[in-house]
Amino acid sequence: MKNPNDGFIRGRLRSMKFALRGMWLLLTTEDSIKAQSFFALIAIIAGFYFNISSFEWMAQLLVIGLVLVAEAVNTAVEEVADFIHPDYHKKIGLIKDIAAGAPAIAALISLAIAAIIYLPKITELLA
Repeated sequence: MKNPNDGFIRGRLRSMKFALRGMWLLLTTEDSIKAQSFFALIAIIAGFYFNISSFEWMAQLLVIGLVLVAEAVNTAVEEVADFIHPDYHKKIGLIKDIAAGAPAIAALISLAIAAIIYLPKITELLA
């Protein structure tokens, strides 16, 4: 909640504190974020191992961010939906299913980018 006594800098610092808390909560409580973070770490290690280009790093980091943001937004939607209607409701179920589609799309895109980056390098390594 915005504090009317906060100046611009203090307000930004408070916002940053809340954002860091939210990231910590995601990383420590959400299994989907933990799993995606593990895969992100594997991709980063692979990037160093295969010495990928700057452009490939940008693409890889962009899709890692895309997946993690999609997972975070999906989690937020699910939390709000469960808060509003804790019992099963057909419409809430539909909303949660649609929200779950976002990280699934992001993950598929990230797999396609990983294939574009790493398949040629793996093929060359095995040849």
